Amino acid sequence: MSLIVVEAAITIADPSTRQQLIDRSAPIQKATRDHEPGCLVYCFAPDPCQDDLIQVYELWESEEALTAHFDHQNYFDMRTMLNDGGLTGAVSRKHRVDASAPVYNADRTPTADFG
Repeated sequence: MSLIVVEAAITIADPSTRQQLIDRSAPIQKATRDHEPGCLVYCFAPDPCQDDLIQVYELWESEEALTAHFDHQNYFDMRTMLNDGGLTGAVSRKHRVDASAPVYNADRTPTADFG
């Protein structure tokens, strides 16, 4: 079974409200992590280089888990909260991951291979 990664970049109209928006999203992030089976990571965070951008990183155990998320109240609550918070654009992508391995080997050297 493959893991599913969702990554997104959310642009907001007023950069001065970004942290408040992220803070308001924290309970939804926690509820998603704690109560949705198959959710391994669910993180909405400020981009350190662009003050009107929120970066999203999600990791799901399966396509089925992500499908269930799209029908869950947490998903609907997050969408509503972001839209009401001045969202002006978003780009999101999903990726199916067929292999996982540590970045660092036993010698603490980073490697790009999966062997």
